[in-house]
Amino acid sequence: MDALEAVAVGAAGVAAGAINAVVGSGTLITFPTLLAFGYPPVLANVSNNIGLVPGVLSAAYGYRRELKGQKKRLIRFGTASLIGGLTGALLLLKLPADAFTAVVPVLILAACVLVVLQPRLSRWSKQRQTTARRADGGVPMWFGVLGTGVYGGYFGAAQGVLLMGMFGSFIHDDLQRLNAAKNVLASIVNGVAAVVFIAVADVDWVAAAVIAVGSTLGGLTGAKFGRRLPPAVLRAVIVVVGVTASVIMLVRG
Repeated sequence: MDALEAVAVGAAGVAAGAINAVVGSGTLITFPTLLAFGYPPVLANVSNNIGLVPGVLSAAYGYRRELKGQKKRLIRFGTASLIGGLTGALLLLKLPADAFTAVVPVLILAACVLVVLQPRLSRWSKQRQTTARRADGGVPMWFGVLGTGVYGGYFGAAQGVLLMGMFGSFIHDDLQRLNAAKNVLASIVNGVAAVVFIAVADVDWVAAAVIAVGSTLGGLTGAKFGRRLPPAVLRAVIVVVGVTASVIMLVRG
């Protein structure tokens, strides 16, 4: 990796870390950057995943105040993210690249629709659901997090958009607290996938290290400024990034 390439990949890592902290979809910056420099798709995906782990961890740390009182929720959904991330990582190593990513644009657009409808759905759920169900979304939400974990372990782009779409629609809580929980779950998914990749896959450690440094800086920065966004603004950012991610995936397809 020459100096220009290192600067470009590092800058992409910073941007990805910041976007992951606030919304998710950072992979759609770093992954295409690695492809542009000639990295094979699977090698780029694996190296990118490992490099983004410190970034999502730093984002989770940056939102630590919003995590207070969410221990039970994080344990419940964390198990789904762990299982899903492990499954997705194994699928990446076994299946053709197009087997799962073909449905990604549809999933992201569906999540964006949920985000747009979130205020109305929250009011509806408040009237019809019990307090306990509104606190954790019930069994359907657990399986939703599991499915998102599978996708995140396989590719990872916009898993945060999918999580926030589900959380904002089916869990009655402050959007910033839900975003903090999203960062923790993304850390679990990326972390377990990274362990699998390190153990059995080829990794470009230089690329992973450069992305790691950039994403850590970006994650801390994104957490600092993302917390200050009003719910309506954060929701708008989620939709814009989600639609952009869908367009990118459709064009690449």
